[in-house]
Amino acid sequence: MKTRLSSFGNVMIKTAAAATAVAATFAVAPAHAAWEPTKPVEFVVPAGTGGGADQMARLIQGIIVKNKLMKESLVVVNKSGGAGAEGFLDVKGHKGDPHKIIITLSNLFTTPLATGVPFNWRDMTPVSMMALDQFVLWVNNENPAKNAKDYLAAVKAAGPSKMKMGGTGSKQEDQILTVGIEKATGTKFIYIPFKGGGDVAVQLVGKHVDSSVNNPIEAVAQWRAGQLRALCVFDEQRMPYKTKVTDKESWNDIPTCKESGVPTDYTMLRGVFMAPGVTPEQQQYYVNLLKKVRETPEWKEYMEKGAFNQTTMSGEQFVKWLGTAEQNHRELMKAAGFIAQ
Repeated sequence: MKTRLSSFGNVMIKTAAAATAVAATFAVAPAHAAWEPTKPVEFVVPAGTGGGADQMARLIQGIIVKNKLMKESLVVVNKSGGAGAEGFLDVKGHKGDPHKIIITLSNLFTTPLATGVPFNWRDMTPVSMMALDQFVLWVNNENPAKNAKDYLAAVKAAGPSKMKMGGTGSKQEDQILTVGIEKATGTKFIYIPFKGGGDVAVQLVGKHVDSSVNNPIEAVAQWRAGQLRALCVFDEQRMPYKTKVTDKESWNDIPTCKESGVPTDYTMLRGVFMAPGVTPEQQQYYVNLLKKVRETPEWKEYMEKGAFNQTTMSGEQFVKWLGTAEQNHRELMKAAGFIAQ
């Protein structure tokens, strides 16, 4: 696995390719003994409704129903309290229960570090990385800056804490990335937290904030409508999707922030975990199920619509990635003063 370290504190890893040896990672039970759910499965979302994690969970649910991939039903339940701690602690507390799974984002690392809640990703069973989500620097389309370098030069010229950066939550991914931008460029924003990416996009359209670092799918409607402008993507390479989204631009037309003179990158986990103490056969059932989900046309369409980085992995490769990502977040949050005392 090729590891990518970011320029502002080893923020996130860019993997080279999807896992190809999942089947070899776990012992496969004989066909007659293969485990499968015997009652409805609860799919926990440790975030509010309408955000990226909620959208992905409900898409997975819809794909499973449409393609009849499970005999039992999959029920999505939002448990967003404590920046997602409610959901994580719920799954942690159901040791040995294979009928409870959870979709995760990078609050898997940030929430326990920021709040001190007694939880660590190792308290659950990793199943699969579904994708990595991108972050884009957005401004209102009426902003005079035409690229990231010009915008951040204007932020710097305005003076410390004059310009507002909108984001989802406090001491979470959006604010961590904002701190990274500040460290890389010598700027200083007033960070304004909102409940979700949809709210952030609306606030930017209304010019209540000057910029945001929303995920693509959270601002694509406003971009397509000509209300927002995408300045750069916080990844090592441009997004590969070349179908036009606006009249003039595709996701691939958005330069990387490094190309734009902003040496900062950050991608966010979209993964699925189970409760602790489940069997390898139960774990493998969900590895196989999610692989089938990713092979559907609906999933592939969603990946392009949301401009996701389609890195996937399971097994020991995923466990290794999680350990490194946790340490990267710890270092960044410590530098930003975000770790609970």
